[in-house]
Amino acid sequence: MTSSLTAAASILGLSFSLAMAFAPGARAAELKVLAGGALTGVLGDLGPKFEQASGHKLTIQFAATPDLIKAATSGEPFDVGVTPVDVYKNAEARAKFAPGPTIDIARVGFGVAVKAGAPKPDVSTPEALKQTLLKAKSIALLPESAAGAYVSKVIERLGVTSEVNAKAVKQTSPAGVPGAVAKGDAEIGVFLTNVLAAPGVELAGNFPGDLQQDLVFAAAVSAGTKEAAAAKAFIDFLQTPAAKATIEAKGMKAG
Repeated sequence: MTSSLTAAASILGLSFSLAMAFAPGARAAELKVLAGGALTGVLGDLGPKFEQASGHKLTIQFAATPDLIKAATSGEPFDVGVTPVDVYKNAEARAKFAPGPTIDIARVGFGVAVKAGAPKPDVSTPEALKQTLLKAKSIALLPESAAGAYVSKVIERLGVTSEVNAKAVKQTSPAGVPGAVAKGDAEIGVFLTNVLAAPGVELAGNFPGDLQQDLVFAAAVSAGTKEAAAAKAFIDFLQTPAAKATIEAKGMKAG
């Protein structure tokens, strides 16, 4: 039954996209997309499907929140964003997107990962997570990101900021967090759970209780785009049943 529903969702999503592609007066557009780095897997899968169905072409710039804000405000043209909501909280960046509400596309929580085959530490309670952070010899983090900012808040809330900073193995991209753990450069990694679902690492557990929070990725059309219809079509595509099924399959929650 599940496979049948998934297949039906895919057909519905494809039909929707084909309808967009062959609508009267439709023409191929080239869209520049600003996207959160944690969406690399999702958009790496959905991007080509949108291109094939619609005839439009995508160039996707994946980056962490600070770099996405810089990209949006740099003066360089772009057409659509699918970014952490923190980007839109920046007034200068928000002004570069069309007025009106953003559209929630995906969300995901936080967890702790270890190298595949290594003992999994206890992170089932706030105190257990605190002790795991204190006992770990090295911790892979991505501070310069919306996700990293929340991780830092949790670490501060647990009262172990100085201890964690002293042994932090700081990364510059989301994939670097599980990568450092897989290579043995860090004993544990703390980040978004979908990013931690990577080769060579295993999830020890999610943030416990009220320490858990979803990072939301939302979409909006650029205020300066000349391809507003195509940009809107891409956002609509990301809300189809087929796209939502892919988002869920990649370890995130849709919407």
